[in-house]
Amino acid sequence: MTTGRGAIGQGLAPARQARPIEESEHIHVLGIAGAGASAAALLAAGAGAVVTGCDPGGPSPYTVALEAAGVPMAWAHDPRHLDTGPRPTRLAVTKALTAIDPDHAELVAARAAGIPVEPWQQVVADAAAGRVLVAVAGTHGKSTTAGWLVHVLVAAGSDPTAFVGALLPSSVVGGPPATARRGRGEHVVVEADEYAGNFDPYRPAHVVLTNVDWDHPDVFPDREAVVKAFEAWLRGAADVVGAVTLSVNVGDPGSIQLLDRLRDPRITIRPYLLEPGPPASVAGPVLTGAVVSADPTGTVLALRHGERELGTVHLATAGRHNAADALAVVSGAPGLALPLDSILESVATFGGVGRRLELKGIAGDVVVYDDYGHHPTAIRETLAAVRQRQPERRVWAVYEPLTYHRTAALLDSFADALSAADAIVIADIWPGRDPDLTVTSADALAAAVRARAPDRPVHAPGTVEATAAFLARSVEPGDVVLVMGGGRSYRISELLVEALAG
Repeated sequence: MTTGRGAIGQGLAPARQARPIEESEHIHVLGIAGAGASAAALLAAGAGAVVTGCDPGGPSPYTVALEAAGVPMAWAHDPRHLDTGPRPTRLAVTKALTAIDPDHAELVAARAAGIPVEPWQQVVADAAAGRVLVAVAGTHGKSTTAGWLVHVLVAAGSDPTAFVGALLPSSVVGGPPATARRGRGEHVVVEADEYAGNFDPYRPAHVVLTNVDWDHPDVFPDREAVVKAFEAWLRGAADVVGAVTLSVNVGDPGSIQLLDRLRDPRITIRPYLLEPGPPASVAGPVLTGAVVSADPTGTVLALRHGERELGTVHLATAGRHNAADALAVVSGAPGLALPLDSILESVATFGGVGRRLELKGIAGDVVVYDDYGHHPTAIRETLAAVRQRQPERRVWAVYEPLTYHRTAALLDSFADALSAADAIVIADIWPGRDPDLTVTSADALAAAVRARAPDRPVHAPGTVEATAAFLARSVEPGDVVLVMGGGRSYRISELLVEALAG
Protein backbone atom coordinates (compact mmCIF):
# COMPACT_ATOMS: atom_id res chain seq x y z
CA MET A 1 0.00 0.00 0.00
CA THR A 2 1.28 3.44 -0.90
CA THR A 3 1.49 5.68 2.14
CA GLY A 4 2.92 8.81 0.52
CA ARG A 5 2.30 10.67 -2.67
CA GLY A 6 4.76 8.48 -4.56
CA ALA A 7 3.86 8.20 -8.23
CA ILE A 8 0.63 10.11 -7.69
CA GLY A 9 1.19 13.43 -9.41
CA GLN A 10 4.60 12.37 -10.72
CA GLY A 11 5.59 14.44 -13.74
CA LEU A 12 3.10 17.23 -13.00
CA ALA A 13 4.19 20.80 -12.49
CA PRO A 14 4.14 21.71 -8.76
CA ALA A 15 1.50 24.04 -7.37
CA ARG A 16 2.31 27.68 -8.08
CA GLN A 17 0.88 31.11 -7.43
CA ALA A 18 -2.37 31.51 -9.33
CA ARG A 19 -2.33 33.74 -12.37
CA PRO A 20 -5.30 34.92 -14.47
CA ILE A 21 -6.30 32.73 -17.40
CA GLU A 22 -5.52 34.43 -20.69
CA GLU A 23 -7.80 34.49 -23.72
CA SER A 24 -4.90 33.39 -25.90
CA GLU A 25 -4.45 30.16 -23.93
CA HIS A 26 -5.36 26.76 -25.31
CA ILE A 27 -5.98 24.37 -22.42
CA HIS A 28 -6.43 20.68 -23.18
CA VAL A 29 -8.12 18.69 -20.38
CA LEU A 30 -7.52 14.95 -20.00
CA GLY A 31 -10.37 13.13 -18.26
CA ILE A 32 -12.72 16.00 -19.05
CA ALA A 33 -15.84 13.98 -18.19
CA GLY A 34 -14.98 13.96 -14.48
CA ALA A 35 -16.58 16.23 -11.92
CA GLY A 36 -13.52 18.37 -11.23
CA ALA A 37 -11.95 18.34 -14.68
CA SER A 38 -15.24 19.40 -16.26
CA ALA A 39 -15.42 22.34 -13.85
CA ALA A 40 -11.88 23.41 -14.75
CA ALA A 41 -12.83 23.29 -18.43
CA LEU A 42 -15.99 25.33 -17.89
CA LEU A 43 -14.21 28.00 -15.85
CA ALA A 44 -11.34 28.25 -18.34
CA ALA A 45 -13.76 28.55 -21.25
CA GLY A 46 -15.72 31.18 -19.33
CA ALA A 47 -12.50 33.16 -18.89
CA GLY A 48 -12.00 33.19 -22.65
CA ALA A 49 -9.47 30.40 -23.12
CA VAL A 50 -9.70 27.90 -25.95
CA VAL A 51 -10.58 24.60 -24.26
CA THR A 52 -10.58 21.07 -25.63
CA GLY A 53 -10.73 17.75 -23.86
CA CYS A 54 -10.83 14.00 -24.08
CA ASP A 55 -12.06 11.10 -21.97
CA PRO A 56 -12.17 7.41 -22.93
CA GLY A 57 -15.07 6.91 -20.52
CA GLY A 58 -17.40 8.82 -22.83
CA PRO A 59 -20.11 11.30 -21.90
CA SER A 60 -21.13 11.65 -18.26
CA PRO A 61 -23.60 13.75 -16.25
CA TYR A 62 -20.86 16.40 -16.10
CA THR A 63 -20.40 16.75 -19.87
CA VAL A 64 -23.92 18.06 -20.56
CA ALA A 65 -22.86 21.56 -19.45
CA LEU A 66 -19.66 21.30 -21.51
CA GLU A 67 -21.66 20.46 -24.61
CA ALA A 68 -23.92 23.44 -23.96
CA ALA A 69 -20.81 25.63 -23.65
CA GLY A 70 -19.50 24.38 -27.00
CA VAL A 71 -16.36 22.71 -25.60
CA PRO A 72 -15.06 20.11 -28.12
CA MET A 73 -14.56 16.66 -26.58
CA ALA A 74 -13.14 13.40 -27.92
CA TRP A 75 -13.95 10.02 -26.41
CA ALA A 76 -10.46 8.54 -26.61
CA HIS A 77 -6.98 9.57 -25.60
CA ASP A 78 -4.67 10.27 -28.52
CA PRO A 79 -1.33 12.15 -28.73
CA ARG A 80 -2.57 13.64 -31.99
CA HIS A 81 -4.89 15.86 -29.94
CA LEU A 82 -1.82 18.00 -29.29
CA ASP A 83 -1.26 18.60 -33.00
CA THR A 84 -4.86 19.15 -34.11
CA GLY A 85 -5.40 22.87 -34.49
CA PRO A 86 -3.44 25.29 -32.32
CA ARG A 87 -1.05 23.46 -30.03
CA PRO A 88 -2.18 23.55 -26.37
CA THR A 89 -0.29 25.93 -24.14
CA ARG A 90 -0.85 23.53 -21.24
CA LEU A 91 -2.48 20.22 -20.33
CA ALA A 92 -4.74 19.82 -17.29
CA VAL A 93 -5.16 16.35 -15.85
CA THR A 94 -6.26 14.52 -12.72
CA LYS A 95 -3.40 13.31 -10.54
CA ALA A 96 -4.95 9.86 -10.44
CA LEU A 97 -4.04 9.33 -14.09
CA THR A 98 -0.35 9.72 -13.28
CA ALA A 99 -0.63 6.80 -10.85
CA ILE A 100 -2.72 4.57 -13.12
CA ASP A 101 -0.74 5.24 -16.29
CA PRO A 102 2.50 7.19 -15.71
CA ASP A 103 3.51 6.52 -19.35
CA HIS A 104 0.22 7.80 -20.75
CA ALA A 105 0.79 8.63 -24.41
CA GLU A 106 -0.65 12.16 -24.31
CA LEU A 107 1.35 13.06 -21.21
CA VAL A 108 4.54 11.70 -22.76
CA ALA A 109 3.86 13.61 -25.98
CA ALA A 110 3.13 16.84 -24.10
CA ARG A 111 6.37 16.66 -22.14
CA ALA A 112 8.32 15.90 -25.31
CA ALA A 113 6.78 18.99 -26.91
CA GLY A 114 7.55 21.18 -23.88
CA ILE A 115 3.86 21.65 -23.01
CA PRO A 116 3.37 22.15 -19.25
CA VAL A 117 1.29 19.44 -17.57
CA GLU A 118 -0.64 20.58 -14.49
CA PRO A 119 -3.38 19.21 -12.25
CA TRP A 120 -6.81 20.56 -13.19
CA GLN A 121 -6.99 22.20 -9.74
CA GLN A 122 -4.38 24.69 -10.94
CA VAL A 123 -6.77 25.80 -13.70
CA VAL A 124 -9.53 26.32 -11.12
CA ALA A 125 -7.12 28.32 -8.94
CA ASP A 126 -6.13 30.44 -11.93
CA ALA A 127 -9.80 31.15 -12.63
CA ALA A 128 -9.98 32.61 -9.10
CA ALA A 129 -6.88 34.79 -9.43
CA GLY A 130 -7.43 38.36 -8.27
CA ARG A 131 -10.59 37.61 -6.29
CA VAL A 132 -11.42 36.47 -2.76
CA LEU A 133 -10.95 32.71 -2.57
CA VAL A 134 -13.19 30.75 -0.20
CA ALA A 135 -12.29 27.07 0.24
CA VAL A 136 -14.56 24.40 1.69
CA ALA A 137 -12.49 21.47 2.93
CA GLY A 138 -12.88 18.35 5.05
CA THR A 139 -13.11 14.61 4.69
CA HIS A 140 -16.91 14.57 4.55
CA GLY A 141 -19.53 17.12 3.52
CA LYS A 142 -17.39 19.28 1.23
CA SER A 143 -19.72 19.22 -1.76
CA THR A 144 -22.91 19.80 0.21
CA THR A 145 -21.37 22.61 2.27
CA ALA A 146 -19.75 24.28 -0.75
CA GLY A 147 -22.98 24.05 -2.74
CA TRP A 148 -24.91 25.41 0.23
CA LEU A 149 -22.54 28.36 0.55
CA VAL A 150 -22.83 29.11 -3.16
CA HIS A 151 -26.63 29.00 -2.83
CA VAL A 152 -26.48 31.51 0.05
CA LEU A 153 -24.18 33.84 -1.90
CA VAL A 154 -26.37 33.70 -5.01
CA ALA A 155 -29.49 34.40 -2.95
CA ALA A 156 -27.73 37.45 -1.48
CA GLY A 157 -26.95 38.77 -4.97
CA SER A 158 -23.19 38.26 -4.63
CA ASP A 159 -22.84 36.47 -7.99
CA PRO A 160 -19.97 34.13 -7.01
CA THR A 161 -17.78 31.97 -9.19
CA ALA A 162 -17.57 28.40 -7.92
CA PHE A 163 -16.29 24.88 -8.30
CA VAL A 164 -18.21 22.20 -6.40
CA GLY A 165 -17.59 18.47 -6.78
CA ALA A 166 -21.27 17.75 -7.34
CA LEU A 167 -23.81 19.04 -9.82
CA LEU A 168 -25.23 22.43 -8.88
CA PRO A 169 -28.84 22.96 -10.01
CA SER A 170 -29.81 25.05 -13.00
CA SER A 171 -31.29 27.66 -10.68
CA VAL A 172 -27.78 28.34 -9.36
CA VAL A 173 -25.62 27.99 -12.48
CA GLY A 174 -28.07 29.52 -14.99
CA GLY A 175 -27.80 26.61 -17.44
CA PRO A 176 -27.63 22.82 -17.37
CA PRO A 177 -26.61 21.42 -13.97
CA ALA A 178 -22.85 21.74 -13.64
CA THR A 179 -19.98 21.56 -11.17
CA ALA A 180 -18.91 25.12 -11.98
CA ARG A 181 -20.49 28.55 -11.86
CA ARG A 182 -19.04 31.59 -13.57
CA GLY A 183 -19.95 34.83 -11.80
CA ARG A 184 -18.84 38.44 -11.74
CA GLY A 185 -18.72 38.91 -7.97
CA GLU A 186 -15.63 39.14 -5.79
CA HIS A 187 -15.98 35.69 -4.19
CA VAL A 188 -14.83 32.37 -5.62
CA VAL A 189 -15.94 29.25 -3.72
CA VAL A 190 -13.95 26.06 -4.30
CA GLU A 191 -14.24 22.57 -2.91
CA ALA A 192 -10.74 21.78 -1.66
CA ASP A 193 -9.82 18.09 -1.57
CA GLU A 194 -6.90 16.90 0.55
CA TYR A 195 -6.11 13.81 -1.54
CA ALA A 196 -2.45 13.79 -2.60
CA GLY A 197 -2.22 17.56 -2.21
CA ASN A 198 -5.10 18.35 -4.57
CA PHE A 199 -5.80 21.50 -2.56
CA ASP A 200 -2.23 22.81 -2.84
CA PRO A 201 -2.96 25.30 -5.68
CA TYR A 202 -5.65 26.99 -3.56
CA ARG A 203 -4.51 29.79 -1.23
CA PRO A 204 -7.78 30.93 0.34
CA ALA A 205 -8.49 33.88 2.58
CA HIS A 206 -11.49 32.04 4.05
CA VAL A 207 -11.72 28.34 4.86
CA VAL A 208 -14.69 26.28 6.03
CA LEU A 209 -13.49 22.97 7.49
CA THR A 210 -16.20 20.36 8.06
CA ASN A 211 -14.11 17.60 9.69
CA VAL A 212 -10.79 15.76 9.54
CA ASP A 213 -11.19 11.99 9.29
CA TRP A 214 -8.94 9.22 8.01
CA ASP A 215 -9.55 8.43 4.35
CA HIS A 216 -7.44 7.77 1.24
CA PRO A 217 -5.27 5.02 2.75
CA ASP A 218 -3.24 4.94 -0.47
CA VAL A 219 -1.72 8.32 0.48
CA PHE A 220 -2.39 8.74 4.22
CA PRO A 221 -1.29 5.98 6.62
CA ASP A 222 -3.39 7.37 9.49
CA ARG A 223 -5.37 10.38 10.68
CA GLU A 224 -2.23 12.08 11.93
CA ALA A 225 -1.00 12.26 8.34
CA VAL A 226 -4.29 13.82 7.26
CA VAL A 227 -4.04 16.41 10.04
CA LYS A 228 -0.51 17.30 9.00
CA ALA A 229 -1.64 17.80 5.39
CA PHE A 230 -4.36 20.24 6.48
CA GLU A 231 -1.94 22.07 8.77
CA ALA A 232 0.62 22.54 6.00
CA TRP A 233 -2.04 23.74 3.58
CA LEU A 234 -3.51 26.30 6.00
CA ARG A 235 -0.09 27.65 6.94
CA GLY A 236 0.78 27.87 3.25
CA ALA A 237 -2.37 29.88 2.62
CA ALA A 238 -1.47 32.28 5.43
CA ASP A 239 2.02 32.67 3.94
CA VAL A 240 0.47 33.89 0.68
CA VAL A 241 -2.63 35.87 1.70
CA GLY A 242 -1.40 37.04 5.11
CA ALA A 243 -4.55 36.33 7.12
CA VAL A 244 -6.99 33.41 7.00
CA THR A 245 -10.35 32.96 8.72
CA LEU A 246 -11.09 29.34 9.56
CA SER A 247 -14.62 28.18 10.36
CA VAL A 248 -14.10 24.80 11.98
CA ASN A 249 -16.19 22.05 13.53
CA VAL A 250 -14.99 21.80 17.15
CA GLY A 251 -17.18 18.76 17.70
CA ASP A 252 -14.94 16.74 15.39
CA PRO A 253 -11.94 14.97 17.01
CA GLY A 254 -9.72 15.38 13.95
CA SER A 255 -10.45 19.09 13.77
CA ILE A 256 -9.59 19.48 17.46
CA GLN A 257 -6.33 17.62 16.79
CA LEU A 258 -5.62 20.10 14.00
CA LEU A 259 -6.38 23.12 16.17
CA ASP A 260 -4.03 21.83 18.86
CA ARG A 261 -1.25 21.98 16.26
CA LEU A 262 -2.44 25.10 14.51
CA ARG A 263 -1.65 27.96 16.84
CA ASP A 264 -0.93 30.69 14.34
CA PRO A 265 -1.83 34.36 14.93
CA ARG A 266 -2.43 34.77 11.20
CA ILE A 267 -5.34 32.29 11.34
CA THR A 268 -8.55 33.47 13.01
CA ILE A 269 -10.71 30.63 14.32
CA ARG A 270 -14.52 30.73 13.99
CA PRO A 271 -15.65 27.61 15.89
CA TYR A 272 -18.99 25.88 15.44
CA LEU A 273 -20.51 22.83 17.14
CA LEU A 274 -23.57 20.64 16.61
CA GLU A 275 -24.91 19.65 20.01
CA PRO A 276 -24.60 17.38 21.84
CA GLY A 277 -20.86 17.54 21.52
CA PRO A 278 -17.72 17.83 23.60
CA PRO A 279 -17.08 21.12 25.39
CA ALA A 280 -15.30 23.43 23.00
CA SER A 281 -11.71 24.03 24.09
CA VAL A 282 -11.35 27.23 22.10
CA ALA A 283 -11.28 30.86 23.06
CA GLY A 284 -14.26 33.09 22.34
CA PRO A 285 -17.90 32.36 21.58
CA VAL A 286 -18.92 29.23 19.68
CA LEU A 287 -21.71 29.00 17.12
CA THR A 288 -23.82 26.08 18.31
CA GLY A 289 -26.80 24.31 16.86
CA ALA A 290 -29.21 21.84 18.42
CA VAL A 291 -31.65 19.66 16.49
CA VAL A 292 -35.09 20.58 17.85
CA SER A 293 -37.01 18.19 15.61
CA ALA A 294 -36.43 15.92 12.65
CA ASP A 295 -39.13 14.44 10.43
CA PRO A 296 -39.64 13.54 6.75
CA THR A 297 -39.95 17.22 5.81
CA GLY A 298 -36.54 18.16 7.17
CA THR A 299 -34.75 19.27 10.33
CA VAL A 300 -35.36 22.18 12.69
CA LEU A 301 -32.14 23.62 14.08
CA ALA A 302 -31.91 26.05 17.01
CA LEU A 303 -28.91 28.37 16.74
CA ARG A 304 -26.91 30.24 19.35
CA HIS A 305 -23.68 32.22 19.21
CA GLY A 306 -22.13 32.23 22.63
CA GLU A 307 -24.93 33.44 24.91
CA ARG A 308 -26.87 35.08 22.08
CA GLU A 309 -29.91 33.21 20.77
CA LEU A 310 -30.14 33.44 16.97
CA GLY A 311 -33.48 31.67 16.57
CA THR A 312 -34.43 28.53 14.68
CA VAL A 313 -34.18 27.54 11.04
CA HIS A 314 -36.08 24.77 9.24
CA LEU A 315 -33.70 22.92 6.94
CA ALA A 316 -35.11 21.15 3.92
CA THR A 317 -32.36 18.54 4.28
CA ALA A 318 -32.37 15.43 6.50
CA GLY A 319 -29.74 13.99 8.83
CA ARG A 320 -27.42 15.30 11.52
CA HIS A 321 -24.57 15.50 9.02
CA ASN A 322 -26.55 18.04 6.99
CA ALA A 323 -27.37 19.98 10.15
CA ALA A 324 -23.62 20.18 10.81
CA ASP A 325 -23.04 21.33 7.23
CA ALA A 326 -25.68 24.05 7.68
CA LEU A 327 -23.81 25.24 10.77
CA ALA A 328 -20.61 25.35 8.72
CA VAL A 329 -22.32 27.67 6.23
CA VAL A 330 -23.78 29.90 8.95
CA SER A 331 -20.31 30.09 10.52
CA GLY A 332 -18.48 30.90 7.29
CA ALA A 333 -20.92 33.22 5.51
CA PRO A 334 -20.69 36.24 7.87
CA GLY A 335 -16.98 36.51 7.03
CA LEU A 336 -18.09 37.20 3.46
CA ALA A 337 -19.97 40.32 4.57
CA LEU A 338 -23.43 38.74 4.40
CA PRO A 339 -26.06 39.78 6.98
CA LEU A 340 -27.28 37.07 9.35
CA ASP A 341 -30.96 37.45 8.39
CA SER A 342 -30.13 36.85 4.74
CA ILE A 343 -27.96 33.86 5.62
CA LEU A 344 -30.63 32.14 7.70
CA GLU A 345 -33.36 32.79 5.16
CA SER A 346 -31.39 31.27 2.28
CA VAL A 347 -29.95 28.40 4.34
CA ALA A 348 -33.53 27.23 4.82
CA THR A 349 -34.23 27.11 1.07
CA PHE A 350 -31.27 24.95 0.06
CA GLY A 351 -32.44 21.72 -1.56
CA GLY A 352 -29.11 19.93 -1.94
CA VAL A 353 -26.64 19.13 -4.70
CA GLY A 354 -26.45 16.23 -7.11
CA ARG A 355 -25.85 12.72 -5.75
CA ARG A 356 -26.31 13.73 -2.12
CA LEU A 357 -29.40 11.80 -1.01
CA GLU A 358 -30.85 12.67 -4.40
CA LEU A 359 -34.33 11.29 -5.07
CA LYS A 360 -34.04 9.47 -8.40
CA GLY A 361 -37.64 8.32 -8.62
CA ILE A 362 -40.60 6.46 -7.16
CA ALA A 363 -41.92 3.51 -9.15
CA GLY A 364 -44.16 0.68 -8.02
CA ASP A 365 -44.19 2.26 -4.54
CA VAL A 366 -40.41 1.78 -4.32
CA VAL A 367 -38.44 4.94 -3.47
CA VAL A 368 -34.94 5.16 -4.97
CA TYR A 369 -32.21 7.51 -3.74
CA ASP A 370 -28.68 8.03 -5.05
CA ASP A 371 -25.75 9.22 -2.95
CA TYR A 372 -22.00 9.68 -3.37
CA GLY A 373 -21.23 8.20 0.05
CA HIS A 374 -18.13 5.99 -0.10
CA HIS A 375 -16.72 6.16 3.45
CA PRO A 376 -18.15 4.39 6.52
CA THR A 377 -18.96 7.67 8.24
CA ALA A 378 -20.88 8.94 5.20
CA ILE A 379 -22.74 5.64 4.81
CA ARG A 380 -23.81 5.61 8.46
CA GLU A 381 -25.06 9.21 8.38
CA THR A 382 -26.84 8.81 5.03
CA LEU A 383 -28.67 5.68 6.19
CA ALA A 384 -29.88 7.62 9.23
CA ALA A 385 -31.06 10.42 6.96
CA VAL A 386 -33.01 7.97 4.79
CA ARG A 387 -34.78 6.64 7.86
CA GLN A 388 -35.70 10.22 8.72
CA ARG A 389 -37.11 10.76 5.24
CA GLN A 390 -38.83 7.36 4.98
CA PRO A 391 -39.44 6.15 8.55
CA GLU A 392 -41.87 3.32 7.79
CA ARG A 393 -40.10 1.64 4.87
CA ARG A 394 -37.68 -1.27 4.65
CA VAL A 395 -34.27 0.16 3.72
CA TRP A 396 -31.97 -1.44 1.16
CA ALA A 397 -28.36 -0.25 1.34
CA VAL A 398 -26.72 -0.71 -2.06
CA TYR A 399 -23.02 0.07 -2.14
CA GLU A 400 -20.43 0.10 -4.90
CA PRO A 401 -17.11 0.24 -3.00
CA LEU A 402 -14.66 2.86 -4.27
CA THR A 403 -11.07 1.56 -4.68
CA TYR A 404 -9.64 -1.69 -3.36
CA HIS A 405 -7.25 -0.24 -0.80
CA ARG A 406 -9.91 1.95 0.84
CA THR A 407 -12.26 -1.04 1.02
CA ALA A 408 -9.57 -3.29 2.51
CA ALA A 409 -8.30 -0.73 5.02
CA LEU A 410 -11.79 0.15 6.28
CA LEU A 411 -13.51 -3.21 5.71
CA ASP A 412 -14.74 -3.67 9.28
CA SER A 413 -16.00 -0.09 9.48
CA PHE A 414 -17.83 -0.48 6.16
CA ALA A 415 -19.44 -3.69 7.41
CA ASP A 416 -20.53 -2.02 10.65
CA ALA A 417 -22.10 0.92 8.80
CA LEU A 418 -23.88 -1.17 6.16
CA SER A 419 -25.29 -3.61 8.69
CA ALA A 420 -27.63 -0.86 9.94
CA ALA A 421 -29.79 -1.38 6.83
CA ASP A 422 -32.57 -3.96 6.51
CA ALA A 423 -31.06 -5.49 3.37
CA ILE A 424 -27.59 -5.01 1.91
CA VAL A 425 -26.32 -5.35 -1.65
CA ILE A 426 -22.63 -4.95 -2.58
CA ALA A 427 -21.70 -4.28 -6.22
CA ASP A 428 -18.26 -4.98 -7.65
CA ILE A 429 -15.54 -2.61 -6.45
CA TRP A 430 -14.89 0.40 -8.66
CA PRO A 431 -11.08 0.48 -8.97
CA GLY A 432 -10.62 4.10 -10.00
CA ARG A 433 -6.97 4.97 -9.47
CA ASP A 434 -6.35 1.67 -7.62
CA PRO A 435 -5.87 -1.27 -10.00
CA ASP A 436 -4.68 -3.79 -7.37
CA LEU A 437 -7.53 -6.32 -7.46
CA THR A 438 -5.88 -8.70 -5.00
CA VAL A 439 -6.36 -6.89 -1.69
CA THR A 440 -10.10 -7.50 -1.21
CA SER A 441 -13.40 -8.01 -3.05
CA ALA A 442 -17.11 -7.29 -2.93
CA ASP A 443 -17.65 -10.85 -1.70
CA ALA A 444 -15.25 -10.24 1.21
CA LEU A 445 -17.19 -7.13 2.26
CA ALA A 446 -20.49 -9.01 1.91
CA ALA A 447 -19.14 -11.77 4.17
CA ALA A 448 -18.10 -9.21 6.78
CA VAL A 449 -21.61 -7.70 6.75
CA ARG A 450 -23.19 -11.18 7.10
CA ALA A 451 -21.04 -11.83 10.16
CA ARG A 452 -22.51 -8.73 11.80
CA ALA A 453 -26.09 -9.09 10.56
CA PRO A 454 -26.81 -12.81 10.12
CA ASP A 455 -30.55 -12.18 10.19
CA ARG A 456 -30.51 -9.82 7.17
CA PRO A 457 -30.20 -10.56 3.46
CA VAL A 458 -26.77 -9.69 2.07
CA HIS A 459 -25.97 -10.10 -1.64
CA ALA A 460 -23.06 -9.40 -4.01
CA PRO A 461 -24.59 -9.74 -7.51
CA GLY A 462 -21.58 -8.45 -9.52
CA THR A 463 -21.48 -5.54 -11.95
CA VAL A 464 -23.46 -2.34 -11.74
CA GLU A 465 -25.83 -3.71 -14.39
CA ALA A 466 -26.20 -7.06 -12.63
CA THR A 467 -26.84 -5.29 -9.33
CA ALA A 468 -29.62 -3.17 -10.81
CA ALA A 469 -31.22 -6.27 -12.38
CA PHE A 470 -31.03 -8.14 -9.06
CA LEU A 471 -32.71 -5.26 -7.24
CA ALA A 472 -35.46 -4.99 -9.84
CA ARG A 473 -36.31 -8.67 -9.15
CA SER A 474 -36.01 -8.40 -5.38
CA VAL A 475 -37.46 -5.16 -4.06
CA GLU A 476 -41.08 -4.98 -2.99
CA PRO A 477 -43.68 -2.19 -2.79
CA GLY A 478 -43.03 -0.10 0.27
CA ASP A 479 -39.24 -0.48 0.12
CA VAL A 480 -36.71 2.34 -0.10
CA VAL A 481 -33.43 1.77 -1.94
CA LEU A 482 -30.35 3.87 -1.12
CA VAL A 483 -27.63 3.49 -3.74
CA MET A 484 -24.18 4.71 -2.68
CA GLY A 485 -20.72 4.90 -4.21
CA GLY A 486 -18.30 7.09 -6.11
CA GLY A 487 -17.79 5.20 -9.37
CA ARG A 488 -20.64 4.11 -11.67
CA SER A 489 -23.10 3.44 -8.87
CA TYR A 490 -25.38 6.22 -10.12
CA ARG A 491 -26.25 3.88 -12.99
CA ILE A 492 -27.71 1.38 -10.51
CA SER A 493 -30.33 3.88 -9.40
CA GLU A 494 -31.06 4.97 -12.96
CA LEU A 495 -31.41 1.42 -14.26
CA LEU A 496 -33.52 0.38 -11.28
CA VAL A 497 -35.99 3.23 -11.72
CA GLU A 498 -36.24 2.43 -15.43
CA ALA A 499 -36.88 -1.26 -14.73
CA LEU A 500 -39.50 -0.59 -12.07
CA ALA A 501 -41.27 2.01 -14.19
CA GLY A 502 -41.29 -0.26 -17.25
